[in-house]
Amino acid sequence: MTNAARSLLTAAVSLSILGACASKDPVLYPNAHFKTVGATTAERDIDACIAMAEDHGVDAGQAEGVAGSTAAGGAIGGAAGAAGGAVLGRPGTGAAVGAASGAAGGLVRGALKARDPDPVFKRFVERCLRERGYDVVGWR
Repeated sequence: MTNAARSLLTAAVSLSILGACASKDPVLYPNAHFKTVGATTAERDIDACIAMAEDHGVDAGQAEGVAGSTAAGGAIGGAAGAAGGAVLGRPGTGAAVGAASGAAGGLVRGALKARDPDPVFKRFVERCLRERGYDVVGWR
């Protein structure tokens, strides 16, 4: 693997780690119930609903998508790099650079997508909060 490909892969991994660490939480509309209980109680209720979802086997993350996206990116990049390298007389180098670049791109794309909670997890938490009197307006 060339130094440029290695640097690109290192940067992609760093970005994906930073992106994956920032999970999204529900945003509550300040309805009458929210105003009555206050922000501190609302945060505890959010945490309780998230814990309930996890206790019932509903996973918040989409980590398996990151691996698939990385593999697909590497395969596509490798094929494209080999084709480009063949034109220049260096298909092996082209394939290696293409695979590393494609995998890095796939990793970053997958990590950014993985920040979004699983749709079932979101519905579970939203229902729990709704039953407690809150109005979820989105996730951030």
